[in-house]
Amino acid sequence: MSRIRKAGIGLGGLVLAGALVWAMWPEPAAVDLATVSRGPMQVTISAEGITRVREPYAITAPITGTTTRSPVQVGDQVLRGETVVAVIQPAEPALMDARSRLQAEAAVTEAEATVRLAEANVVRARSDLSHAESQLERNRVLVERGTVPRRMLEDMEQAHVTATQALSAALSELDLHRASLSRMQAQLMGPSSMQMPEEGTESCCVRLVAPQTGTVLEVADASARLVQAGAPLLSIGDVEDLEIELDLLSSDAVRVPPEARARVERWGGDTELEAQVRRVEPAAFTRVSALGIEEQRVRVRLDILTPPGDRAGLGDRFRVFVRVILWEGEGVLQLPQAALFRHEGGWAVFRVDDGRAVLTPVQVGRQAGGQAELLGGLDEGAAVVMYPASSLSDGARVSARDG
Repeated sequence: MSRIRKAGIGLGGLVLAGALVWAMWPEPAAVDLATVSRGPMQVTISAEGITRVREPYAITAPITGTTTRSPVQVGDQVLRGETVVAVIQPAEPALMDARSRLQAEAAVTEAEATVRLAEANVVRARSDLSHAESQLERNRVLVERGTVPRRMLEDMEQAHVTATQALSAALSELDLHRASLSRMQAQLMGPSSMQMPEEGTESCCVRLVAPQTGTVLEVADASARLVQAGAPLLSIGDVEDLEIELDLLSSDAVRVPPEARARVERWGGDTELEAQVRRVEPAAFTRVSALGIEEQRVRVRLDILTPPGDRAGLGDRFRVFVRVILWEGEGVLQLPQAALFRHEGGWAVFRVDDGRAVLTPVQVGRQAGGQAELLGGLDEGAAVVMYPASSLSDGARVSARDG
């Protein structure tokens, strides 16, 4: 075999071996990359809440009676001390059963008899007085003539006084029994016989006026009805003076700092509203979640700082979405949470250095919004692998995934 042929065969073998090595050489793993950067960061708690009028006025019935149909409706504007918001008329008497009616009728018959007896006593007392007056006049004439002694005149004067008092007592007794008769007759009055005063008279009813200028928020019942003293009638309030009420888990409520800022979203407008925490209530309450788990909840109240003109249409008990800012900072060194994984009891990332993934332990702080505060382990601008696969090892060749 010639030397040229041997050289060609050797060269072909080298090319074949190189091609085989090239074909068997592992390709770099395609990964998503992110960069460690500085920027603003916020730690927030998000929750749904409802708006409430800060100082609503609940108007209740001061007496038991029958309310007329409500003169105001929900949404009406009322003026303090001027707008009549409710009218209460005297209640109609209750219906009586057969026994009660028979007893009431017997009481009326008895009262009528006592009135007739008293009238007879008045007639007799007047007759006695008339007789005493005539006897007194006769004795006065006889005393002047000296026919009868003066002692008899004094006795007749005393008898006249007694007859006068007897007539006065009889008249008073007659008035007493007539009043009793009227009371007994009133017991027989039923709902159909109740005479309601004419509308517009001063003594017809109790008129309640608005205790505060505002808007009618709720009417308990617009129809005429019987109400007991203390029954709710309606409530009014100023819809421009709103607050927000949140129900947070007790473990989240303890993290809310005093006067924390908040952002109100999804309230119906195009812009976000500014709010501020006013109070975190000190007592929690138990609420069962949709999954049947008992949770300890705490009410948090916020003031809306955005002027009323910039939140037109927002009213009482509207649902809103609130983000309460627990902490915020500017120029915070941070990286995506998707780059982190647990390693030897701490956090670590794969840092990309010269096309290779380098396992790098890091120290992280606050985490929020998909970002983590970086306290140590990497410098600004470092590239890290996002969503590292379990098969990725330290020193493995990687390349940025296209797109």
